[in-house]
Amino acid sequence: MSISDSGPGGSRRDGDHVEASSSGATVLHLCRDGRELPLVDLAVLEDLEEQVGGPDVARSFAQDFVNMVDQRQNHLVAALERQDRAAALDAVISLKIASAMVGGARLRRLAEKLEVFIRRGGLDAAQALLGTVASHGGATARELQFGYILKAS
Repeated sequence: MSISDSGPGGSRRDGDHVEASSSGATVLHLCRDGRELPLVDLAVLEDLEEQVGGPDVARSFAQDFVNMVDQRQNHLVAALERQDRAAALDAVISLKIASAMVGGARLRRLAEKLEVFIRRGGLDAAQALLGTVASHGGATARELQFGYILKAS
């Protein structure tokens, strides 16, 4: 089964593609213009540093993201398990915005796709991607921790 955000006529408008296989495993390709998005876009963090007047506040913000990513994911899981569309939408938007602010490009794009599913009432499709959310959330947190926060210290 293929789950994708299709444009008119069923063609994908971007390079994203999500598949749920018969075994229940989910394959996710998060792309832009045919290229895989970076796990963490350091240019976003550099822009944040400039906006807030230095790296200390940006590092603190990134650390807050690392500390809270599991909590954000848990809220999403719980909302989807309860089939609570409003709470799921709130949780996925929180994850999307926080990811965008720290340059978590893949996790942000995944959250955008989940938001589309949830808005369209596809809570089961969104729930099928929770393992992918956990994987990308953990990888984003590790990349921020070791590739940005600790590296700059």
